Amino acid sequence: MDFLLSIDYISLIGIAVGLSMDALAVSITNGAVTRKITISFAIKIAAAFGLFQGFMPFIGWLIGTAGASFITNIDHWIALILLGYLGVQMIRESRKKSKENEEAPLRDGLTWKTLFTLAVATSIDALATGILLPSAVGASTVSLMIFSVLLIALVTFLLCFCGVYIGKKFGSLCSSKAEIIGGLVLIGIGLKIFIEHTFYA
Repeated sequence: MDFLLSIDYISLIGIAVGLSMDALAVSITNGAVTRKITISFAIKIAAAFGLFQGFMPFIGWLIGTAGASFITNIDHWIALILLGYLGVQMIRESRKKSKENEEAPLRDGLTWKTLFTLAVATSIDALATGILLPSAVGASTVSLMIFSVLLIALVTFLLCFCGVYIGKKFGSLCSSKAEIIGGLVLIGIGLKIFIEHTFYA
């Protein structure tokens, strides 16, 4: 288990939390607009988001591996641009949603088709992040990468499971706050990677 000590857990957990904020926001919203919340309903949402948030970075990593020699010298720029862009987009979307927010009628549940669409839509940013994840957290081998994406999936699952109940308790107002926090976390991680690779490499 010593090989796990090479991972930068602060950055990894920060990225996991940042990436999961879109899914958390959707989970909170679903909790707020669903008439009856059950444990199975919360697990269903959390598992779907956790699966895709873990799967997408792995796919992104595979894509990035094919062209690794071309991005080695600019990975910190990629991190700054991608995470910065994604963070800003999340904050902008949050502000837009807060202006357009309308009272939604309560519904009885969520279809698998709708849940699948939401899971894919909220994990697109995780696909892009997977390209820079190895250099960001020190996941230099396949085993470390698999461990990293599993941790991202677990963090997302736990946050989204709690998010459903947060939504039921406090309403959809919390969803915009979650996206703002997620955006700021992603921007912060991007700046951290850029500074470390530029001045301390």
